[in-house]
Formats: sequence, C-alpha cells, structure tokens
Amino acid sequence: MLLRKELVYVNLKALSREDLLRKLAGEFLKEGLVKPSFPQAILDREAVYPTGLPAVAFDIAIPHCAASNVNETSMAVATLEHPVEFQQMGSADITLHPEVVFMLAIQDPGKQLEMLQKIMGIIQDRGLLEKIRSSKNADELYGLLSPKVN
Repeated sequence: MLLRKELVYVNLKALSREDLLRKLAGEFLKEGLVKPSFPQAILDREAVYPTGLPAVAFDIAIPHCAASNVNETSMAVATLEHPVEFQQMGSADITLHPEVVFMLAIQDPGKQLEMLQKIMGIIQDRGLLEKIRSSKNADELYGLLSPKVN
C-alpha cells in the first residue's frame, strides 16, 4: 500500500518549507519506512532539485529523495494550513506557494515514474484537487486519494 492513513494530514501547520519537510520526513522515520538519513536527504535534494509544481487549481509540491534512504515505498499527503514557499521544479527562480504536498519515499527507482504518473493524474483534476484542499479530516482525505494511488 502506497498511501497510509497515518501519513495523511489536514491543515498541517508549517512555518517554512524546511519545517514542513522535517515534519513530514520525521513521520516516515517514526513509522520505520525510511532510514535515519531520509530527513536530511529530502532537505538536501529539495535545495538542489526543487519540487514545486503549478497545478490546475493551486500549487503543489512532490518532495522525494534517493532510494538508498528508503526502507519501504510509501507516500504522505498534507494539506497546509498556510502555504509555504517552494521553488518551481525546473525553474528555481520561480517561487510557488503549495497548498498540498505529496512526499514520496520510493525504494525501487523503477517505480518512481509510475508513482509520479498517479500524482500527475490527481493534480490535473481540478475537482479532485478542490476536494483534497477542502477535506475536513485525514479520513476524508485518505478516502479521496486511496482509490487513486493504492
């Protein structure tokens, strides 16, 4: 199972991109899904290869890092109480303000494209994105996303 209910957050409070990445990566670590190197690897990769993307309804981000930091393939999703700044993927001079973040932990690099395609399907669906953003709790958000990614 890719998306786990214990890695779904609604209205997550984050003071900055780094705060957000540390919080989410720490939850993967708590669940034993990643190696202790994962949180720093997420931060380091984001600094070099930004993961912010403009989507049809609002900005999103898809932080991830090398498979060597991962024990088990999984995904976290968070809607943010207040957007934080991310740089745009492929255009680091453009600042975006994601409202939803999909953090990926991919053990098999061969599966990365498949996971990204699933997320692209989600972020190209304006109606689904609006429902994701307006989810009232983790159960509701998990119910929207689980059929799309699991």
